[in-house]
Amino acid sequence: MVLLIERDGPVAVVTLNRPEAMNALSRELRAAIARAFKELDHDESVRAIVLTGAGKAFTAGLDLKELASGGRVVEDANPTDHDRDPVRALTKCRKPIIGAINGAAITGGFEIALACDILYASTNARFADTHARVGILPGWGLSQKLSRLVGIHRAKEISLSGNFIDAETARDWGLVNRVFEPAELLPAAIKLAQDIATVPADKVEAYKRLIDDGFGMKFEKALKYETKFTASLNAAVTADSIAEARETVMARGRKQK
Repeated sequence: MVLLIERDGPVAVVTLNRPEAMNALSRELRAAIARAFKELDHDESVRAIVLTGAGKAFTAGLDLKELASGGRVVEDANPTDHDRDPVRALTKCRKPIIGAINGAAITGGFEIALACDILYASTNARFADTHARVGILPGWGLSQKLSRLVGIHRAKEISLSGNFIDAETARDWGLVNRVFEPAELLPAAIKLAQDIATVPADKVEAYKRLIDDGFGMKFEKALKYETKFTASLNAAVTADSIAEARETVMARGRKQK
C-alpha cells in the first residue's frame, strides 16, 4: 500500500509509503492522499492528523520518472481533478494536520509540507524547491506561501537556487515550529495531536478556519473579519460553561509547570 493510516485514539497517523522511491508522489499516491484526507475530514472520531513519510524521506515530490515516461505536466503540476489533488485535500480538511517531516521534502513534497497546519521536523529533514531546475513552476501554492512564511528575500534564495536548507535553518527562518532527534519526532507530533484532541472539536475547527481565512487578508480587514466571525459563536457562551472550563484550564496549567 502506498499510504498507511493508523489510529492512536482520536489521532490518525498518515504515512506516505513508497520508501524505495523517496515517497515520490506518483498518481496513485496523490489520489490516495486526496481520498484519505477527505475520509478523515468526515470521520468525527478523528480530532487531529499527523502526516509523515516512511524511510529516509518525507517526500521527494512529483514522481519525475513517471512524469518523464509519458505524464502530462499540466495535469500533474496544476491538477483540476480534485480527486487527485493532495494539497487541496489537506487544505480543505477541517482537522488540524501536523506534518512530521522526517527527511527530505523536495519541490512537490515541500508543497505538501506547506499544506500542513503545524510543522515538526527531524534533524534529518531538509527542504528544497527545485521547480525551476526541473523546468516546472509550482501549481500547489508554494510560490505564494513560502514568501509569506520566511520573507520574500529568503523565499527567492530557496526557490531561485534550488538549494537545500536544513532543519535548523528552517526553524530559524520560521518555516517549521520545532526540531527533534529522529526517534523523538513522531512521538512529539502525536503528543501535540493528542493535546489538540482534548480541546472541543467545534472550537478547534472554527479557530483553524478563522486563522486561515484571516491570513489571506490585509490586517485591518482581518480584524473586522474576526469580530464578525466570532460574535455569534461567543454570544452562545454561558457563565456556567466559562466556570467549568476555567477549572479545567487551571488544573492543566498546574500540571504543565
